[in-house]
Order: sequence, then C-alpha cells, then structure tokens
Amino acid sequence: MNTIPHWINGSPVSGTTTAPVFNPATGAEQARLVLGAAPEVDAAVQAAAAAFETWSESSLSQRTQVMFAFRQLLVEHEEELARIISAEHGKTVDDARGEITRGREVVEYVCGLGDVLKGSFSDQVSRGVDVHNFRQPLGVVAGITPFNFPAMVPLWMHPVAIATGNTFILKPSERDPSAANFVADLYQKAGLPDGVFNVVHGGKDAVDAILTHPGIEAVSFVGSTPIARYVHEQATAHGKRVQALGGAKNHAVVLPDADLEFAANHITAGAYGSAGERCMAVSVAVAVGDAADALVGILERKANEVQVGPGDRPGTEMGPLVTKAAQERVENAVGGAAAQGATVVVDGRGLKVEGHEDGFFTGPSLLDHVTTEMDAYKEELFGPVLAIVRAESLDQAIDLINANPYGNGTALFTASGEAARRFQRRIKVGMIGINVPVPVPMSYYSFGGWKDSLIGDNPIHGPEGVRFYTRPKVVTTRWPEPRQQVAAGFDFPTSN
Repeated sequence: MNTIPHWINGSPVSGTTTAPVFNPATGAEQARLVLGAAPEVDAAVQAAAAAFETWSESSLSQRTQVMFAFRQLLVEHEEELARIISAEHGKTVDDARGEITRGREVVEYVCGLGDVLKGSFSDQVSRGVDVHNFRQPLGVVAGITPFNFPAMVPLWMHPVAIATGNTFILKPSERDPSAANFVADLYQKAGLPDGVFNVVHGGKDAVDAILTHPGIEAVSFVGSTPIARYVHEQATAHGKRVQALGGAKNHAVVLPDADLEFAANHITAGAYGSAGERCMAVSVAVAVGDAADALVGILERKANEVQVGPGDRPGTEMGPLVTKAAQERVENAVGGAAAQGATVVVDGRGLKVEGHEDGFFTGPSLLDHVTTEMDAYKEELFGPVLAIVRAESLDQAIDLINANPYGNGTALFTASGEAARRFQRRIKVGMIGINVPVPVPMSYYSFGGWKDSLIGDNPIHGPEGVRFYTRPKVVTTRWPEPRQQVAAGFDFPTSN
C-alpha cells in the first residue's frame, strides 16, 4: 500500500506513525499517511529558515520566473492533479479541475509581482529630505488547510507568501493529503530552491507545534469557526500574525421578480456541487413572498435530477462525502430537521450507488418550512442539504441574514437594480453575489467573510494577502552637500 511521506527541504521524509487515507467512493483504505508532530515541524522550520536567508534576497525576476514555470506546470498536470483530488476527496474530476483553475489564478496574480510590490516615493517633504517606503517578507510562515479544497486553498496562500520572499510550511488535511506532495514536486520542477516549500502531515500535534514554534512568523488557516478561534488565540499568544477563516451559513435570497428557473438552477448547483462540502456552498434559500411555492417546486425537480456517483465516472455531478462520519452526520441532520417540523421535500438518505455500495454517498436533500430556531438552520451541515426559509419581504430577508452569526457569502436573485443595490449595501456579509450563487472573488480581490466567518482582521489572497505576508519599511533620507552645516534641533522634528 502506498505511503504518503512529508516533504521537507526538497525530499520525502518518512515516519513510523501512520493513519489511513480512504477512497470515499468505495469506502476502502487506499494509502497510509505518515503523521508528524513537533520534531517534524521543527525540521521543516530549520530547513525553511535556512532557505529564507537566500530566497528573501532573490530578485523579483527570479521569483516571477519560478512562478511562471510553476503556473505552466499546473496547466500541464491539471488532469493528473484533478484525479488525485477526486480519488481522496470524492468530488468529481471536473470539479477538481475547477478548484485547480481558481488556485492557479493566484499564481497568475503573483506573476505580476513587480507591480504588486511597488513602493512609493515622496520628494522634498522637507528641505532636502525625501521619504520612500517598501515591503519586506516576514520569514518562515505556515498554512493549515482544510480537506474540501486540497489544491485551491493552499494555492491561495503559498504562492503569495513565496513570491513575496517568505518560505512556507504547509500542513494539509489528513483526509486528502496527496495534492500537497504533488504540488511540492511541481515547485521543485519549476526551479524553487529546496526548503522554500515544505509539507508536514499530521493532526492536532502538528497544528499545535506550528502555532507555538518560535521560528514561525505567521499562520494562515481555513476551517471551522471553533478551530479558527483556537488557531487565532494560540498563534497570536505566541506573537504570530494570523489569518483565520472560519465557517459559513450562506443564504441565497430569491425575489418574486427573479427568473425562478435560472435561480433554481444556480442554487441547485451551489448547494449540491462538491456534495455541499464548500465554505461558499448555498445552504439556505430565502424565498420571498410569492416566489416560495414555485421556487420549491423547481428546486425539488432539479434536486431529483442530480446525478450522484463516483467522482471519476463520466456524467457524475455529485460525488460522495469525504468520510463515513460526515455521511452519518448529514443524514442525522435531515432526520433531526424532520423531527423539528421541517418538510422533507427531497430525502437523500440511504442512497446506494451500484458497484459502490460501501461508498460514503448520500443524495441531495431539500427541506422546506425551515425556521431559524431549527438545528438544520443554525448548524453548518457541510453536506448536500438545502434549507428553504420563507420571508415576506426583501427587508425581512436582509434582517434574517444579518442576524445569523456567520457572514461569509450571500447571493440575491432579482431583476431589480434598486433591490440589488439595497441588498449589497445593507447586508452584513463579506462576499456578495447578484444573480451569482457562489461569489468567490477573483485573485486580485481578497477573500474573507464577516462576523464568525473571519476571526481577526486578515482576509486571504489578493492585495490583503500581500500585506499579510510582508511588513513595511519607511525610509527618510537627507543627502547634505559636503561640509554643509545643517542645524540640529532638540525639539521634535517638523517639516519646513
């Protein structure tokens, strides 16, 4: 059986403690993952710290050349990487290709590093005095990433960190770890020096070692809100910068003037794509006024049309959940919603896929007449369950969303520009789609929610990512003529 090692200082590193990696479509163990802890993290930090001494002094041209080469390798090996992701996560190969593309956009963004890192200059701020500023890398930084996007979310972190001159340690999810090692190999082929990008696999022991290691300057995290709070508290207590993105409960509001067929089609894809295991998945549809009954009818039809099967089977639209535990949790949530008074319009529980009877499959579920007091509304189910909440007006829908503790993403389906403008100005959510169900920003904007979806103040990728992985220096300069006497005062200096 294949054993998945760490990647430290440009080479695979084995270990004695391992854990299983499953194929979600079959339920079978397909590999063993080497688990690390404090010693492996320390080895990676030592390698990254040594590499930082030279990589941080490399030219912008050298860094962009590596990023251009890395980007091309991601294109050439997209199919291979997509199948690796599908086999360990369960999502369809097409969906995996999509996440690789969205991750590659960040690499393309930092290929323009020369413009991104430009400083500013102010001439003659005082007599004979100029001021300029520039940004420098932090040092060794780390990323702790979730299972649901084993390629894309790390690609939102390490290209920005590396391109700005830092060295990087990635701790991917134990559920689908192979994408991280594959990317490490691509970086090496692209000419990235050994030690600049490292991968340490493991669980809580590895996470805690990263959060407390004195040689790590910053930590980026994406995952659930409780763990995001833990990461933020532990890492900041140990003097680190932190990006900590948490959970979500994303609402899509549908007004009566919307094209209901269009809205239902996109909400269905947003709710059940990747089996709902996305932080930007549509988990609640807010049907406003007269739109409700007709919308539910179309959503029911479309949920029943979703093709469920193994991710590598042509025609599959939705694969299995990532683990048996996730399957059981989601199906229990559907039963709990029914017990609390929701109407189960489409019941995905108990689905069996022929030839894959032991896979972690559940079908799309659609719940109507859900209220904000029900567990199915309050909890982040992270599965293919769409809840319908009914509202009488757009203002009531806005108030409902603003009262939710999460503020990651939201969408409005409407034909009214006035309603759209009112919605996007009043809503307390970080990422908004107007007739767009999954409003993930492009790489030159930053990704991050509000409220419990972002712990702290640091979104991810884009300009905010560059600022996170660098710190500014401001230089005030005077070049007096030889033997020129410039008076020095004991009062606080001012410009004149």
